[in-house]
Amino acid sequence: MPRVSNIDILRKREQPTLSIRTRTKVEDLPVLIGESYGKMAAYLKELGEFLSDMPYVAYHNMDMQNLDVEMGFPVPKALPGKGDIQSGSMPEGNVVFCIYRGPYREMASTYNEMANWIEKNGLKPVGTVYEYYYNGPEYPESELLTMIVMPIT
Repeated sequence: MPRVSNIDILRKREQPTLSIRTRTKVEDLPVLIGESYGKMAAYLKELGEFLSDMPYVAYHNMDMQNLDVEMGFPVPKALPGKGDIQSGSMPEGNVVFCIYRGPYREMASTYNEMANWIEKNGLKPVGTVYEYYYNGPEYPESELLTMIVMPIT
């Protein structure tokens, strides 16, 4: 099983972010994520600021040919946007989370486990799903660590 943590609930506080939101095809996502993270990292350096958590991608829909995605960096305070880099925040609320290890393309089973856990526990998914990336393409696919976060009510 690629899941390396229990599925559980967290209470998240509102989190300031810098992000780039766009639409893309799923096959173009890896390059888009890399370019967006690079652009935001350069901007943070320009500002003299740092991340306050791991980078994320938020999925606002699941249309693989027209994904509405937001690549972002949690930051310690509200920062000004610049060009396509927008200042924003992740909302406060309860979330279900799980840590997954393995190739991104094989995460579906963990998503299904989480959805079943949510239903079994009488909860309802709401809002945007986030994936936090604890390492990246310099690691073997089998060692990639991703925290999946699903807001609930």
